[in-house]
Amino acid sequence: MRLPSSIVILAALTCGVSGASALELKDVTFNTNGGGKVVFNHQVHLKKKAANTANVSCKSCHETSTSSGKDRVVYTMADMEKGKSCGKCHNGQQAFSISKCTACHKVKDITFQVKETGPVQFSHNKHLKSMQCDACHNKLYLTKKNPTVTMAEMEKGKSCGACHNGTKAFSIEKCSACHPAPKQVVFKVKETGPTVFSHSLHTKKYSCNACHTKLYALGSNKHVSMAAMEKGKSCGACHNAKQAFSVSKCDKCHPVKEVTFKVAGIGNATFSHSLHVGMYKCSACHTGTFPLSKSAKPVTMAEMHKAKSCGACHDGKIAFTVHGNCDSCHSKS
Repeated sequence: MRLPSSIVILAALTCGVSGASALELKDVTFNTNGGGKVVFNHQVHLKKKAANTANVSCKSCHETSTSSGKDRVVYTMADMEKGKSCGKCHNGQQAFSISKCTACHKVKDITFQVKETGPVQFSHNKHLKSMQCDACHNKLYLTKKNPTVTMAEMEKGKSCGACHNGTKAFSIEKCSACHPAPKQVVFKVKETGPTVFSHSLHTKKYSCNACHTKLYALGSNKHVSMAAMEKGKSCGACHNAKQAFSVSKCDKCHPVKEVTFKVAGIGNATFSHSLHVGMYKCSACHTGTFPLSKSAKPVTMAEMHKAKSCGACHDGKIAFTVHGNCDSCHSKS
């Protein structure tokens, strides 16, 4: 004689743990709205508890034998907090409280793609060492994709800025705590060669907001001329000989090297930048006497005798004269 399936289920439910093996008990996966997947494990719940703790049987949760599983009611966390569903036992007394979200919900690091500064990673595990999920959810963040929040909004207490205000946690002004270490920026200067700006050197002395975004927009590579810097723009805002060395001290940023002029018949002439910048500023020659260009027109000795090019200083007064002393510049080989 074959019993109706409803009687078999009822018999299994009334058997408690011992009869649980009569049923095929599978893990149940709940797809939550914003909280990822939550897996309910029947076997874990039906394990024999400690002597001072009540055991759990099927009928501890399943009050009727008619539930097919397909007509399950969806309960919110708010419902559970009122003792519904999982909240009936998970109240902090019979079992851990549902406020311990990570016991059921899996958390992972979140990477925010920031165009100007590179990817920024938020670590759930790191934050959960000192707080619970409800410190942020759903007060500051919904448990799903949230709109982008700007640094300006954070400075007003939005998003991360609600805690990262220098009191509860480090201030959001400490950019390097979240943003990856900025890299060297190389400016291609046609006339003088590549000029390197070192973020690591500057951030040892200044905070990021000393320059961003007062002087530089994040992600902007807008060219600024030396003339503009001399008027306090860009690097010139600090490099004014007061806060930092003057922009007129060119060799501090621009690479200088020896320049060899090929002269037929008498031997090549080498101009030593390192020797000259030890005595003079770059502006003594550039760009009045020498334009900053590789395509500068060659200057003859006859023109130098008339105070052109090197002859502007090499006149026998400021420096040795170009009239004779040829071996001072031209190679003997």
